[in-house]
Amino acid sequence: MASPHSPAADTNRWRIALVEDSAFDAALYSAWIEAAGHAAVVYPSAAEFRRRLGVESVDAIVLDWSLPDANGLALLEWLRQGPNAGVPVVFLTSHDVESDVVAALRAGADDYVAKPARAGELVARIEAALRRTGNASRQPAELQFPPFRFDLRQRRLYQADSCVETTAREFDLLCYLFRRHGRIVSREMLLSEVWKMPGQVSTRSIDTHISRLRKRLGLAGESGWRLQAIYQHGYRLQRDEPDAAA
Repeated sequence: MASPHSPAADTNRWRIALVEDSAFDAALYSAWIEAAGHAAVVYPSAAEFRRRLGVESVDAIVLDWSLPDANGLALLEWLRQGPNAGVPVVFLTSHDVESDVVAALRAGADDYVAKPARAGELVARIEAALRRTGNASRQPAELQFPPFRFDLRQRRLYQADSCVETTAREFDLLCYLFRRHGRIVSREMLLSEVWKMPGQVSTRSIDTHISRLRKRLGLAGESGWRLQAIYQHGYRLQRDEPDAAA
């Protein structure tokens, strides 16, 4: 089992994207987010966001309405049609008339914050959006995803009430994936948040860990969960849907 004293990745640290073309605003909001214990990743344009999201992944998005190369609503509609459709989005913009708020919410935004934003409110709304999508839970004692149960204090994994031996890295990786189940998690994100390595480092360690855990824990569907490789994106863990024809 994972040692209670082993160094652990912070699986409760969320990676927040800021799609913001103002360097001053991006630096300010990044400082607020990082002061709250999360990681901020800045995308200065819609094109940069579209390009990098193919190999990166984030837990929530703060989206500016007016970007130099796109309208925020158009970018949101693109996002909602792709593999990252489930990521919560908070609009942050000076467009605060009712018709704009309604348009953003109808297009799929999870919340709307008018500029000038306040630090506490922005962070609280991001965390609230994460909670509504089932992604945020501040330091729970356990995580339960039947038949799996994670004892976060003792750092032990149970499968159907039987304790499963894991290394510290395996425990952190599983926590990270289960807390984001149903979502694509990029290799870069795993390297940065679980391995604590620069995302551009090339390593097969992730693939080896994934393959081993898939076989050992029945994550090819036998346990009710399926851990899949998503070509050019990363991995996705999701509940296995029974074959309706079976």
